[in-house]
Amino acid sequence: MAKELEFLTKRSEDYSKWYNELVVKADLAEQSDVRGCMVIKPYGYAIWEKMQRTLDDMFKETGVQNAYFPLLIPKSFLSREAEHVEGFAKECAVVTHYRLKTNETHDGVVVDPEARLEEELIIRPTSETIIWNTLRNWIHSYRDLPLLVNQWCNVMRWEMRTRLFLRTSEFLWQEGHTAHATREEAEERAKMMLKIYADFAEGCMAMPVVQGVKSETERFAGALDTYTIEAMMQDGKALQSGTSHFLGQNFGKAFDVQFLNKENKPDFAWATSWGVSTRLMGALVMSHSDDNGLVLPPALAPLQVVIIPVGKPANMPVLNEKAEAVVASLKALGISVRYDNAENKRAGFKFADYELRGVPVRLVLGMRDLEQGLVEVMRRDTLEKMSVSLEGIETYVKDLLADMQKNIFTKAKAHLDAHVYECDNYEEFKQRVKDGGFFLCHWDGTRETEARIKEETQATIRCVPFGVEQTPGTDMVSGKPATCRVLVARSY
Repeated sequence: MAKELEFLTKRSEDYSKWYNELVVKADLAEQSDVRGCMVIKPYGYAIWEKMQRTLDDMFKETGVQNAYFPLLIPKSFLSREAEHVEGFAKECAVVTHYRLKTNETHDGVVVDPEARLEEELIIRPTSETIIWNTLRNWIHSYRDLPLLVNQWCNVMRWEMRTRLFLRTSEFLWQEGHTAHATREEAEERAKMMLKIYADFAEGCMAMPVVQGVKSETERFAGALDTYTIEAMMQDGKALQSGTSHFLGQNFGKAFDVQFLNKENKPDFAWATSWGVSTRLMGALVMSHSDDNGLVLPPALAPLQVVIIPVGKPANMPVLNEKAEAVVASLKALGISVRYDNAENKRAGFKFADYELRGVPVRLVLGMRDLEQGLVEVMRRDTLEKMSVSLEGIETYVKDLLADMQKNIFTKAKAHLDAHVYECDNYEEFKQRVKDGGFFLCHWDGTRETEARIKEETQATIRCVPFGVEQTPGTDMVSGKPATCRVLVARSY
């Protein structure tokens, strides 16, 4: 990296500090003056926009339509579903007044005590209650079902300790909500959306995930089942990266959403909800990046290729002309590219800056190479440099981007596979879990054992993973017969 740019803390020295520094230095986000909230900067938001577009298309292919529901929820709505209100009560921000007035010294404002709301309003922590109150007016017959809606919005969950993208009081997300005529349809939809999240994580984010179902203690408040994708960060900790919930008829009954079924009998609608958030931004950073900065999979990089000229001012007209031709040929293939011939920054600074930002491919144009019909190519994932023929460079870059997308996933998958362990000895587990990793452990299915693991090791049962052979065994903590083998890890 150029000396003009400060070096990052190395991952091996302090992984947490490395992450915090990288998010800020790579211009993804910064802390806001509003406690617990963040400012997502243009470069970071550009990555989120690419995530949005891809996911939005995937949702719509399954029949989902976008809608928007109010930010403010009457407090009484949250009281209608007992588990739901209990799960979110401690995180709710409450609006009590609707007006300010000038203070007595006329140098500021105070809350007008005469403007107290008759009923307090909750800034949405999630929207099941307001949406199901609305769906009561939309659903009357089985012919109105299934009803599939999604909204892109912000939510507020009051957090005591925050970290950019991973845990903030306000964050951006999408929340899908569906209503169905039968239990089977709703369960199928919940599992379908989990698969979409997994496909997105692995195909676009190049981030391998473990799919599974949450324990009763860890599932969403008000759900009968919560399905999850769990990703492993480079430090071996888990990050819950997307969840899909089968809500049964809980919200249908709580908000009296009834319909006439095919037998012309009244029934309550069956529900799902599912969501991912800007936490995926944190997952993207921690899954792939290195000590030089971001490593972005090409599918989500706002800028896939940067071209930088190197040479004397007298040679710039020739370099500019060639660069513009390369830019045009790359754009014709749908590749996002920038030609950076700004004169106020040295080439070395530009190299380091684009490495820090994780731009996948760098092309360097110099007169000596140009005279030989060559261009220097650097790929961000491996930092390899190659001299490549300018003829057909657009095809070469397109193939290189595809190879990088695959290679980034392969590297992350190898890391995951190398850090998944079977463990049936609790003392061994307590020592090894400190160093990170996913542990497949027999569990007796009790809350008591789950709570003891969390208290004594700071690890939690992430899920009962799909695709893991469930053989009889003994719980490593209680010594009782196990009901299943679960994935246990420390997490963010």
